[in-house]
Amino acid sequence: MASALIAHAARRSAVHALRSSRPAFSSSLLTSSRLMSTYYTPAHEYCKVEGNVATIGITDFAQAALGDIVFVDLPEAGDEFEAKDSFGSVESVKAASDVYAPISGKVLEVNDALSDDPGMVNTGAEDAAWFIKMEMSNASELEGLMNEAQYKDHCEKEAH
Repeated sequence: MASALIAHAARRSAVHALRSSRPAFSSSLLTSSRLMSTYYTPAHEYCKVEGNVATIGITDFAQAALGDIVFVDLPEAGDEFEAKDSFGSVESVKAASDVYAPISGKVLEVNDALSDDPGMVNTGAEDAAWFIKMEMSNASELEGLMNEAQYKDHCEKEAH
């Protein structure tokens, strides 16, 4: 249900962006870091991998679809998740949505700043507003995720 809400909101957001000539993708989505590999899920989570640590959050596309973020619920350091498990949720003025782990692993760090300022997600979804850092337990799971070009195509298809 939450994925359907995000997909619907994403289509509306993308159409609005096209009409207002505002780019549907931020420059941070189109320009990846040279130091990390970034992967994406169809549900609009990202996974920036450096070594055996993955930094996870929602994409700029997802935050734009959700609108003004008013609450972020995150796990605690030490919690363990399997790929595709819900590890938290995001609430906006439009909808609430679960956030899913792109890969399996143990939470090393949580971005506590989001508790005090959930709106950070709207201004820096793929940068300062990361949700968790996770030690990967099975790096081969990355093979099932999308790369940047595939994710961009996925978003463009969802927008139509």
